[in-house]
Amino acid sequence: MLQKKLTSKKAAEDKGEGRLRPECLSDFIGQEKLKANLSLFIKAARERNEQLDHCLFYGPPGLGKTTLAYLLSKEMNTTIIGTSGPALERQSDLAAILTNLKSKDILFIDEIHRLKPQVEEILYQAMEDFNIDIVIGQGAGAKTIKLSIAPFTLAGATTRLGLLTSPLRDRFGLIHMLNFYSSDDLRKIINRSAKILNVAINETGAIEIARRSRGTPRIANRLLRRVRDFAQVKGKKSITREIANLSLKMQGIDDAGFDEMDKRLLLAVIDRFNGGPVGIETLAATLGEDKDTLADVIEPFLMQNNFLVRTPKGRMVTQKALLHFGKKIQSKTLF
Repeated sequence: MLQKKLTSKKAAEDKGEGRLRPECLSDFIGQEKLKANLSLFIKAARERNEQLDHCLFYGPPGLGKTTLAYLLSKEMNTTIIGTSGPALERQSDLAAILTNLKSKDILFIDEIHRLKPQVEEILYQAMEDFNIDIVIGQGAGAKTIKLSIAPFTLAGATTRLGLLTSPLRDRFGLIHMLNFYSSDDLRKIINRSAKILNVAINETGAIEIARRSRGTPRIANRLLRRVRDFAQVKGKKSITREIANLSLKMQGIDDAGFDEMDKRLLLAVIDRFNGGPVGIETLAATLGEDKDTLADVIEPFLMQNNFLVRTPKGRMVTQKALLHFGKKIQSKTLF
């Protein structure tokens, strides 16, 4: 199906990641500046009894873009329709959704940067004038009919803001970047999730999981569930620092939060390319991974924490990365 319709009462799924999503904006931990701005704009829209302005959320995967979109519907007490850029293949696909929206509904498009140009074109008119043109017939006998649509809010999410066309990007009234989370915010998220999952965890255990979660709530919750499984099998009643450390070590996650893919990438740059620079295409071919996966999923955390840098000539590791792995390279200037 092209869309899934969820009311604000049914925004969270019954199991999996959805169980751990916050039920209101005040329960959303972290991203304080973004939350403050959204709260203000939501309050203003509700006082005027108008739809919220179009919102665009961007940043690496797992930071809460989808969660925020669904929280908008809760705070505005309206319905959200969810779809994704790749799912909208034809103009008629999007037109069918737009014409079924009610006043102040929210249309959420994930991976909005992957919209096809012909589909994107009808969004312009819909976002600005709340109407769309439908062409009936072909050739000389074709007619254009203008259809009015209810005033709605478009919420878009993307990991690659630069791939959005300027005409589309400029039509969003609210554009927010989501940053990686601090260890303290992740600790709070882990403690909240542990209560929902009915898992006993002490502060040292939560801190240990938090600092290895790559600044990402989705990863923090995933690691918490895996550590819970480990503690259960080992007959431990509570997750302590020792239990968390043993479980994460067994999963191949080291003290810096690196998983196997992080290690492969950094060690490839160090061992095979003498610390870099190396182009993304060459690196992707060496690792057997898609270059977009490297650029969107793996590299942001490594660059945010100064293990990897992008230069005009390609990717290079830093002195911090060499120290982490206890490696040396032939003399050259590193960051």
